[in-house]
Amino acid sequence: MRTLFDKIWDAHVVQQVEDGPTQLYIDRLYCHEVTSPQAFEGLRERGLKCFRPEKIFCMPDHNTPTHDQDKPIEDPVSKTQVDTLAKNAEEFGLAHFGMMDPKNGIIHVVGPERGLTLPGMTIVCGDSHTSTHGAMGAVAFGIGTSEVEMVMASQCILQSRPRTMRITIDGKLGKGVTAKDVALYMMSKMTTSGATGYFVEYAGEAVRSLTMEGRLTLCNLSIEMGARGGMVAPDETTFTYIKGREYAPQGEAWDKAVAYWRTLRSDDDAVFDKEVRFDAADIEPMITYGTNPGMGMGITQCIPTTEGMGEAAQVSFRKSLDYMGFNPGESLLGKKIDYVFLGACTNGRIEDFRAFASLVKGRKKAEGVVAWLVPGSWAVDAQIREEGIDKVLEAAGFAIRQPGCSACLAMNDDKVPAGKYAVSTSNRNFEGRQGPGSRTLLASPLVAAAAAVTGVITDPRELF
Repeated sequence: MRTLFDKIWDAHVVQQVEDGPTQLYIDRLYCHEVTSPQAFEGLRERGLKCFRPEKIFCMPDHNTPTHDQDKPIEDPVSKTQVDTLAKNAEEFGLAHFGMMDPKNGIIHVVGPERGLTLPGMTIVCGDSHTSTHGAMGAVAFGIGTSEVEMVMASQCILQSRPRTMRITIDGKLGKGVTAKDVALYMMSKMTTSGATGYFVEYAGEAVRSLTMEGRLTLCNLSIEMGARGGMVAPDETTFTYIKGREYAPQGEAWDKAVAYWRTLRSDDDAVFDKEVRFDAADIEPMITYGTNPGMGMGITQCIPTTEGMGEAAQVSFRKSLDYMGFNPGESLLGKKIDYVFLGACTNGRIEDFRAFASLVKGRKKAEGVVAWLVPGSWAVDAQIREEGIDKVLEAAGFAIRQPGCSACLAMNDDKVPAGKYAVSTSNRNFEGRQGPGSRTLLASPLVAAAAAVTGVITDPRELF
């Protein structure tokens, strides 16, 4: 009667504190430059070393520029953070993939593509989008800086056991509908707090049909529903993706690992604390119109009105629309846009670039649109060039930047100016998220591509 989450969690319990949290063993700790400096300093102050340094992998991503990475970083704050991570990793004997290292990229892209993230693992990072790794059949979640220090010192963490939820997507996804659209659709129905306190397992025909990249996108956005994490049970799609990757098991170890991974599924009689179902046929390409990821709608629909809302909800709703410059009841189709961003740990993988290129092929970037196409890692960049995607994009008037978190958040040079509209494949559209005063519309790579070549919000299905 156990769920997939129960099986992995229970296998990692070191001890249960009476009337308190669980001491949970952690298989992998990922560190980036923003949330780790205080953790390293805490170890120094206590005279401690990392308990199991071979389980920890470091790389800069938030502050890295997406151009001229072979030169010193110009922004002094970013430079300090990136340099500090390199020094800390060297001092504590940790693996570090620095800028220009072929293994560098966004940590949530690199982990799976290198085979560092594996089914059955417990994985943490000082970053909320650690939920991404759950797509591989792992229990993965973001933690705070003090908890990063705890894991460094003991390879364990104290955590309260979350409740479990299964979200089943029945049926087949329609034309032009991607994993990003599934996630935005769920949030539009459940709100950004609909999964608070739960660890979510995604199931159903639509989920099983997703590629590994699609599953990573889906789990990446779990945190935006308030979930502690998201996961998909490993299957042949997972095993095929992992096999042969650098840190994946090899030879007999591979066969043994796969035999274990096949047991990582929720029992037929497993009981979840909550069950939610959606029909894939109800999902169309999505776009957000407000200032949280739950304020989304089908691209052919109109912004909701305030009818039926409570007074407090109306105030919040109108504030959000005022910031975006939109009105209740209006359509977004045909609205002029200024920026397009393809990338982030949500949509910076090879499949996302393939999708974007498939739609812009034979077309030209719209005049006046600034487009930032940012691979999630150097490995993705290499694959783009191996497949000739770079040539397709260049012919259409686009340029590929260097890997990093880029315009997902305003922690580097890629900032959207105040008042400008950006169709973004990232994960958050909060006020100022992509730059002070910027206006973000979250969407899939296909919707982003359609906007990039037309200069306005466009249903990508019209361009197939």
